[in-house]
Amino acid sequence: MTVIEVRNLRKAYGDTLAVRDVSFTVEAGEIFGILGPNGAGKTTTVECVSGLRRPDAGVIRVLDRDPDDRSLRSDVGVQLQESGLPDKLTVREALELYASFYAEPADWRALTRELGLGEKLSTSYVKLSGGQKQRLSIALALIGSPRIAILDELTTGLDPQARRDTWDLIESVRASGVTIVLVTHFMEEAERLCDRLAVIDRGEVVALDTPAGLIAGMDSEQRIRFRPSAPIDDVLLLARPEVRQVTHHGSQLEVVGTGNLLHAVTSVLAVNEIIAADLRIEQASLDDAFVQLTGRFGKE
Repeated sequence: MTVIEVRNLRKAYGDTLAVRDVSFTVEAGEIFGILGPNGAGKTTTVECVSGLRRPDAGVIRVLDRDPDDRSLRSDVGVQLQESGLPDKLTVREALELYASFYAEPADWRALTRELGLGEKLSTSYVKLSGGQKQRLSIALALIGSPRIAILDELTTGLDPQARRDTWDLIESVRASGVTIVLVTHFMEEAERLCDRLAVIDRGEVVALDTPAGLIAGMDSEQRIRFRPSAPIDDVLLLARPEVRQVTHHGSQLEVVGTGNLLHAVTSVLAVNEIIAADLRIEQASLDDAFVQLTGRFGKE
């Protein structure tokens, strides 16, 4: 079942066109990723979907309603890219305050236990770590028992361990039946969590597919890197049809090609009694697909 539909969304701020033409749908129960470089229009898009901004053109339907419909307030939880709480507000006070906004809020005590905040209820916001603040943001987004949660750049600024802990939380939230729209520019995050991805660049959707589908849509080029035990003439490798390019990086050799490249390279090495040390095979990644689609590098 489609829970979000966006058709030909357009939004400008003065002379700056933030979103030019964005269309996608989100299905119930999935983690739908919106991926793109900084300034691509991701945040503006989800702000329009969540009813925080009015689009200049296009159609948005959330649970078959207009985003401005007040009845959606308990059905959609939002964690914004830039948000904060008063420094002296405790975790308990924040949760009680947000719970008071809803007629039938979730049990915030259970939320804190699930999100690892049970021992931080008396801690003021300013004393929470970055990961704990993100956990609190998730709790506040879920406290209305929403059917959809929109999470914008949730793990920006977190250390690698805190980021991975947050990924586990997101997966557990989805397992509870909540549909998630996740805005990110982290390739690993998108590939780990998302069922489908809309890649947005310069205000337009340039690709819409599963992470695996985006990678498969690239040229099937491979790279093999190794340190040969003895010098080898590049001509011997280039004679194989699978090999397109041979490059030397100090004592390391890089062979680029397609097809069964590994077999082709190791066969040449075996015939010439050369051993490949520190051999690595590099195939196309989501980051490669992102660069090919946008011409820009993502972040890890």
